[in-house]
Amino acid sequence: MAEIKLDATVRTEFGKGAARRTRRANLVPGVVYGHGAEPVHINLPGHELLLALRTANVLIGLEIDGKDALVIPKAVQRNAIKGNIEHVDLLTVKRGEKVNVEIAVHVEGELAPGGNLLEYVQNTLLVEAEATHIPESVTVSIAGLDAGDSILAKDIPLPKGSVLAGDEDAVVLQVVSAQAEEPAAEGAESESTEA
Repeated sequence: MAEIKLDATVRTEFGKGAARRTRRANLVPGVVYGHGAEPVHINLPGHELLLALRTANVLIGLEIDGKDALVIPKAVQRNAIKGNIEHVDLLTVKRGEKVNVEIAVHVEGELAPGGNLLEYVQNTLLVEAEATHIPESVTVSIAGLDAGDSILAKDIPLPKGSVLAGDEDAVVLQVVSAQAEEPAAEGAESESTEA
């Protein structure tokens, strides 16, 4: 995974008014924490941060007033209506350090013929990986699966260098049979209209 470089400045103003002024200047308020250090409140360039966060678990190289920090996004708050980023929490990591992250689960292949539906019980999988080699996703084959079949977390092949960090017996995907809606019985329908 490539590292994305962003310049940040230390934030000196706090509160709603200061956050609104920051956002009007096309900046995003955020906080960097981790490794027992004091949290650092920062402002980040809004557009560049938005582009960086399009990649899940992106590795960001921050330059904060002349000091370098390697971080990954931990929490992103978005405006519910506009979708723009309002605040970001970033976790400091070191090269070679193992971190727990959630990665997306993708499927390939076709289910067995018939009225089968695939149900995602979990859209992501919790894995432990080196901070500089976090996989973006895992791909699972569902070819030939029939109603009643399921795929557990331990059944999913993980990329090299990653290990499962969550419950290995958790159901990630399951195949269910499609159920047709039964027509209402005529006798029950006539009784309800008479009442």
